[in-house]
Amino acid sequence: MKDMLAALDELTDRDPNRRDVAAAVLGDLLRGTALDTDTACLVVGRLVSLAVNEPETKVRESALNSISEAFNHHRLPLHLVELLATAMPTMEHELLEYALYVLGATHDPRARPLIEPFLHHPDPQVREDARLAAADITAPEGPIHNS
Repeated sequence: MKDMLAALDELTDRDPNRRDVAAAVLGDLLRGTALDTDTACLVVGRLVSLAVNEPETKVRESALNSISEAFNHHRLPLHLVELLATAMPTMEHELLEYALYVLGATHDPRARPLIEPFLHHPDPQVREDARLAAADITAPEGPIHNS
């Protein structure tokens, strides 16, 4: 818990390298089974804010990767990650892959309109990521959704 609190605090550090490491540390915690769902929601909420507001691409990528790790052990609601959609039109292609995955991993049909514009993206890989995310929404949920 001490590591988690320190990492959450470092998400606002002035040094982007420290923010990047903090996001990765939180991803490690989300990848495991140490966090209960309420704590995972707290962590993911902070990472979503970082992913949306962060100016450094590498930090945004670490935050998005860490968010995707949460879906390995937790069912997270769309409203927790929905803010990502506001930043998606300006995201680099590599970041869109994570964001689309996260929206699809919610299995919430209300995520479909957030994903659909990317089905017509000029980049074929983004179109494929959007197709997979849209398919995830209607796929039967298993006990764990692996990223």
